[in-house]
Amino acid sequence: MKRTAISFLLIVLAASVVRAQKISTEFDETKNFSTYRTFAIRDGQLNSKNPALNSELTKKKIEDEIERALTAKGLTRVTGASDLNVRYQFGSARKVEREAYPAGWRGLGTRVVRVPYNEGSLVIDLRDPSTRSLVWRSIASDSERDPAKLADKLDDMVRKSFEKYPPKK
Repeated sequence: MKRTAISFLLIVLAASVVRAQKISTEFDETKNFSTYRTFAIRDGQLNSKNPALNSELTKKKIEDEIERALTAKGLTRVTGASDLNVRYQFGSARKVEREAYPAGWRGLGTRVVRVPYNEGSLVIDLRDPSTRSLVWRSIASDSERDPAKLADKLDDMVRKSFEKYPPKK
């Protein structure tokens, strides 16, 4: 009985680690990021069929968080010409994961269950308008199963993305 409980606990812990957010960034190493002083949010795209993730409120939330993060880094949001143009895409994809846990007599068997979930990805691009080139990109993904809960994590996804801005060379 103890062995089954411990095995089940380990599976639950492993599953919670799998659902953590992943943040990756890339940047143009030839750019001097200290020269960028202003930004403008130019384009935001939501690619989800779920109404909890595909709404003007979601778009506003993402843009407000991007503005908050970049102004905290010392940049100023402008509506006209800017040093950086911000573009972002947020979408979700439906996936199915298999989970196995002990079952049967004395926990000697294994039961496999198919578990559907959504995976959300937020891609934020910073582009230099003078060269029209991508200078910094963040890709944040979260495998939260509930679209409403995924929408609640957007602020965290943006904040964690901009923790890596400006990049350290």
